[in-house]
Amino acid sequence: MDFTPTPKQTRWRDRVAAFMAEHVHPAEHRFHEEVASGDRWQPLPLVEELKAKARAAGLWNLFMPPSHLAPVHDFAFDGPGLTNVEYALAAEETGRVVWAPEVFNCSAPDTGNMEVLLRFGDAAQQEQWLRPLMGGTIRSAFLMTEPAVASSDATNIETRIARDGDHYVINGRKWWSSATGDPRCKVAILMGKTDPAAEVHRQQSMILVPLDTPGVTVKRMLTVFGYDDAPHGHGEVVLKDVRVPAANLLLGEGRGFEIAQGRLGPGRIHHCMRAIGMAERALELLIDRISSRVAFGKPIAHYSVWDERIATARIDIDMTRLLCLKAADAMDRSGNQAARAEIAMIKVAAPRMAGRIIDWAIQAHGGAGVSQDTPLAEFYAIARALRIADGPDEVHERTIARIEMKKRRAARAEP
Repeated sequence: MDFTPTPKQTRWRDRVAAFMAEHVHPAEHRFHEEVASGDRWQPLPLVEELKAKARAAGLWNLFMPPSHLAPVHDFAFDGPGLTNVEYALAAEETGRVVWAPEVFNCSAPDTGNMEVLLRFGDAAQQEQWLRPLMGGTIRSAFLMTEPAVASSDATNIETRIARDGDHYVINGRKWWSSATGDPRCKVAILMGKTDPAAEVHRQQSMILVPLDTPGVTVKRMLTVFGYDDAPHGHGEVVLKDVRVPAANLLLGEGRGFEIAQGRLGPGRIHHCMRAIGMAERALELLIDRISSRVAFGKPIAHYSVWDERIATARIDIDMTRLLCLKAADAMDRSGNQAARAEIAMIKVAAPRMAGRIIDWAIQAHGGAGVSQDTPLAEFYAIARALRIADGPDEVHERTIARIEMKKRRAARAEP
């Protein structure tokens, strides 16, 4: 087996890494200054400047799949059409800075929403919403999780999408609706029930909801271990008698789970790619810190516990990267559904690995590690939240276990 990256994979990874080194890393302090000054819920001039530079450099919409993989209705989409494997190495680089993915128009939930519109939207939906999303002029939200039910089982979702002539009327409450704090967030893809009496996986549908529609209210912004992620944010959204045109329905009634499988697979491993980047940076910060600090008469690096942690971190990062690339390759070769075991495995492994290494880096920094003076505390909050986002660990472990048991039953020729 040849694990050497191809020239194309290396080229895109190195281009993104060079842009990060020249433009993003030097601007981290300015980013936090801009967030802290004025209205925290307004777009930041820095990010807009860097978006223009990234687009001019051809580093834009890197996640968009090759056009032959989706019907695009003659839609000219703006992106290099990288495979999942090609994008994985580039996404790892952007994961080193929490806000960097937006610079390349590769931030969630826009990435997943753009893929939904690309794969499942009709020509009118693509023209109205995909075009400005790909241009980076608007943001979008994904409204799936609900506070009143265990959303790890999406069949529990209660939000109602009821047909009324040429419209659908939506009633429900959603939360963890990322990007709803951003004034540029103009549209949401919402999952709800169109037919509660149908077979359990045919009850749900997805529909486009412009956020300026009467009856849509962002009640509050939620925090993750105290981080509100301004100006992006994660909102709790109430929908009361929200009327949208029937043409806003995606793909058809009862197709919600089908769309969700197409959306969540890539999104899950995008998170994992970026988590690997966070872990790499945490390890670098750990080594720099223990090399520069003295405790009890000698550099901290001379205490053997750090040898063990550094070695374990390198082993775990490299193993996780290989598993992530395996999942990406399986998706490229066989599709998201066929790769569901690999996707589930990396979704469990990557956040756990990143959280453990970030925790060691925090320990090495002492009080500085939990302060705003390093990115480690925010990294930790993200890595921990990723063990819940896009399905908790237990759901993915259940998927893996069931696939393994099915394989074993088949091998024993059991009924």
